[in-house]
Amino acid sequence: MTRWRKSSRSTNTNSCVEVARDLAAVRDSKNPDGARLGFRGPRAVAALVAAVRRGRFDG
Repeated sequence: MTRWRKSSRSTNTNSCVEVARDLAAVRDSKNPDGARLGFRGPRAVAALVAAVRRGRFDG
């Protein structure tokens, strides 16, 4: 069974993403049965996290 995690800084409104370490994937916490964004290995996940931290996807 996949264990999904979300940041301890997430609000209680479920407006966040969740991460699954064993899948190298993320999903929308509002729609846990919906689409998942998968990555090819830990370097790809690290690149996504770095981009998010830099504000690359702030809109």
